[in-house]
Amino acid sequence: MGQKINPLGFRLGTTQSHHSLWFAQPKNYSEGLQEDQKIRNSIKNYVQKNMRIVEGIARIEIQKRIDLIQVIIYMGFPNLLIESRPRGIEELQMNLQKEFYCVNRKLNIAITKIAKPYGNPNILAEFIAGQLKNRVSFRKAMKKVIELTEQADTKGIQVQIAGRIDGKEIARVEWIREGRVPLQTIRAKIDYCSYTVRTIHGVLGIKIWIFIDGE
Repeated sequence: MGQKINPLGFRLGTTQSHHSLWFAQPKNYSEGLQEDQKIRNSIKNYVQKNMRIVEGIARIEIQKRIDLIQVIIYMGFPNLLIESRPRGIEELQMNLQKEFYCVNRKLNIAITKIAKPYGNPNILAEFIAGQLKNRVSFRKAMKKVIELTEQADTKGIQVQIAGRIDGKEIARVEWIREGRVPLQTIRAKIDYCSYTVRTIHGVLGIKIWIFIDGE
């Protein structure tokens, strides 16, 4: 069988850049990594609790300096978070500051809106997850996602759902592709996301590859 590699890690340094930018001594590196993961998880949990729709965060970038942790949240629909919680960002900042007990480091959160939300695999995966939880048929959800990406003028998309689809006893993998998705071409800018969704029948895995622009 072909060996699968994460398309983002495969393209680091060519078309893909890191989502965390900081420097640490080797003995402190693992602590910094775990701290990043905790920051990302607590932000995602907060947004999921306080937003009216499921699709929220595209990605979270973290930049660390000696006296500052800068967190940039890229969102598809930031207005919905701001409308539902006008002081949401300050509240989130306070929570994180308490949780990570930053004595000599200031924590700063900025929210950036992405231009084409439905050209982002994370937002699309959350959209599919919401549809599957509401018991919409998986084929219908996949086709709807492809329609949405056509509006964001991408060059190609592949969507894969694996697990006990529609509550069948035997797990299977279903996928659909529209346009080109050249995974072997390193210069091709591909955005990828894998997402787990818990349904009443069990856990389903959603993977989305989007081909953004050319070689």
